[in-house]
Amino acid sequence: MKVIINEEECTGCEECVEAVDAVFAMTEDGELAKVKVDVVPPNLEDDVKEAADDCPAEAIIVED
Repeated sequence: MKVIINEEECTGCEECVEAVDAVFAMTEDGELAKVKVDVVPPNLEDDVKEAADDCPAEAIIVED
């Protein structure tokens, strides 16, 4: 599974980072979230899907 952040939609709320910091981080300027991995580890897939569902900006795109 892959995950992408739509930078145009991201508000930088950090909810995804707080939920799954092994996959998400904030950019150096702290304004946007970014994805830290090319492929989501299988043990974190459910957490990433939940983070995508909980994203208030709907900026997280999950690709199977």
